[in-house]
Amino acid sequence: MSIRLGVAALSLALLSPAHALDYRSTARPALLYDAPSTAASRVAVASAGLPLEIVVDTEGWAKVRDPGGQLAWIEKAALGGARTVMVKAELSDVRREPRADAEVVFRAVRGVLLRVTGEMRADGWLPVRHADGLTGWLPAFEAWGQ
Repeated sequence: MSIRLGVAALSLALLSPAHALDYRSTARPALLYDAPSTAASRVAVASAGLPLEIVVDTEGWAKVRDPGGQLAWIEKAALGGARTVMVKAELSDVRREPRADAEVVFRAVRGVLLRVTGEMRADGWLPVRHADGLTGWLPAFEAWGQ
């Protein structure tokens, strides 16, 4: 009987929807390590505002994936509350309204960081603000970190 319950529970877990990816951005330039300790080897420096995917969340540390796909550890204190995304398309049009035919407010090239100013819409548009203050809507598929 307990084996059947275990199999049933496992089946339900496998059929449940996947959890949404968790992204956080660095609050300031931060060191990335190869293990969750300041005594570990330093592998990179993350610039301020860099969006990182949280892969493992432990007390005081997070294992993260950077936009290039590299895995490393970061002190959670280095992560901020502001959400950012990195443009991954060669050139992205940020539009005045969340429509493909809306006026282009500005264009952002690959690697530009944009602050997320609200929730992504069901139709895939993300409200963003450039460091210069310009705001608009970006197709979410053209950004990494949402």
